[in-house]
Amino acid sequence: MTTTKTAAGAESGEAPSPVSTGVPIEAVPLTALHRPGIAPEKNFRWRAGEITRLEAFCDVVFGFAITLLVVSLEVPHTYAELMGDMRGFLPFAACFAQLAMIWRTHYRFSRRYGLEDPYTVFLNVVLLFLVLFFVYPLKFVFTLLFAELTGVAVPNDLGWHESSMLMRIYAAGFASVFLLFALLYVHAYRLRRQLQLNPLEVLETRLSIQENAVLAFIGTGSFLVALRSPGWAGWIYVLIGPLLWIHGEIFGKRTRQLAEKLALGR
Repeated sequence: MTTTKTAAGAESGEAPSPVSTGVPIEAVPLTALHRPGIAPEKNFRWRAGEITRLEAFCDVVFGFAITLLVVSLEVPHTYAELMGDMRGFLPFAACFAQLAMIWRTHYRFSRRYGLEDPYTVFLNVVLLFLVLFFVYPLKFVFTLLFAELTGVAVPNDLGWHESSMLMRIYAAGFASVFLLFALLYVHAYRLRRQLQLNPLEVLETRLSIQENAVLAFIGTGSFLVALRSPGWAGWIYVLIGPLLWIHGEIFGKRTRQLAEKLALGR
């Protein structure tokens, strides 16, 4: 049986959400679903209720992953040590931004659908495992990248084979994370009737599947390129911006048209 966070909240004594009580979601005002003054998404009603143990656990793991990025840093005692730590700021910022992007994607999915059935829990646990696995390759890749850009010496033992293996590990982690997000959205799409998704929300769910599939495809492409040319494997990620922009331009127009049609229908 499929359960949602809102239903779980009702069992634990929290006020049930309109979704769990069977009230059609379209008939519920936004103020009944969200805190006053908060407008999370224009065209999507968030069905999650109070923060559950699963979502809290995910937040803790993401926080721990960020801690692992800086756990090796010590308080500098000299000016030279301070400058050395400052050179690590840009790699840390890049790693932090990528983890924040993953966390934001997870947060939006959780808030949108409020799913907490066994399959969703399983995919979440696998995702958290991959995030923790992903931290050190992520940090190492960006440290090397910014070392080359700033002229800092690169480790001498990093040959062609080591570079290829490093980029393959990074690409495998990147592709796997967003493949899991695509699977989560596919699961939500299958439950669209139970979740009472309106046509616009169904379209947004399909677009999210496609966006995450594009990111997983880019990671897979980088993995394949790394088999032959690890130096070019990192440049594959430059395609993220253009491909997502093209996808947004093509399918975003359909979203706007459908939103206008639904608005006129009201």
